[in-house]
Amino acid sequence: MATRIPSLNWLRVFEAAARTESFARAAAQLNMSAAAVSQQVKALETQLGTPLFHRHAHAVTLTEAGRAYLPSVQQSLLMLETATTGLFGESREQRLFVQSVLLFAHGVLARGLPQFQAGHPQVSLALSTGNMAADFANQFTDLQIVFGNPSLFGTEGDELLREVLYPVAPPEIAAQIRSPQDLFRFPLIEVSTHRASWVQLFENLRLSHRQARYFFADNSLMAAELSAQGMGIALARAPASDAVVRASGLVRCLPEVEVPGREAYHLIYPDRGAMRPAARLFRDWLLDYVRTG
Repeated sequence: MATRIPSLNWLRVFEAAARTESFARAAAQLNMSAAAVSQQVKALETQLGTPLFHRHAHAVTLTEAGRAYLPSVQQSLLMLETATTGLFGESREQRLFVQSVLLFAHGVLARGLPQFQAGHPQVSLALSTGNMAADFANQFTDLQIVFGNPSLFGTEGDELLREVLYPVAPPEIAAQIRSPQDLFRFPLIEVSTHRASWVQLFENLRLSHRQARYFFADNSLMAAELSAQGMGIALARAPASDAVVRASGLVRCLPEVEVPGREAYHLIYPDRGAMRPAARLFRDWLLDYVRTG
């Protein structure tokens, strides 16, 4: 009876192409040609009897079947790597998958990752981002960085960072805000996927927000850019938002107005005892980095 278990080479190529969303970038990572990557992906699709990618002019994206298949392939490859390491010693390269809330990845991780890679050149890190809880469901990762209730995402974890909320805007708008009531003169840009909001700020200031006009964005980076373009006032979520606030040229509207956030960013993992060496290195580095940075 013929087996439907695909070639390990095909699976490695599929995983790289799915992670990079490009046959050319996958080829560069695997020291192959883009044509060879395309041929091996096609061979895998033929064996499985279903397309795994949508082909576009300069990129590829996973089909529904491909998205469903990817976590199992990644987990299987890492289990094989872990078993090989356990039996035959460390390989030159240790792979690590980390998924993070976009704002934390942009404002905190990005500036620290060069330090991590310089100290641990043997770790090949793949970083992906998300905003909504659904982005973090049914994904295979070693570690996840989430905001809010950590029990919704994993069984074990560490608190990383809390936040402070305050209004920011372009200097010409900020100069017109002399009291909290002046905020209502402008649209307030709200991030629909973030659990902390303008309502929390107004509750802390004991202000009714019925007269507020909201414009909704799906992430804090977009909110900052919209504010920079004159769409309204954004809500900073320091320190994770510090980089995008600076880059967008935004300034604080009311220096005396700030509210401590009610929730925090957490590093989540299934089982600390079963953590792979690369994940353990990253956890130790990240806990120290957020404490001292």
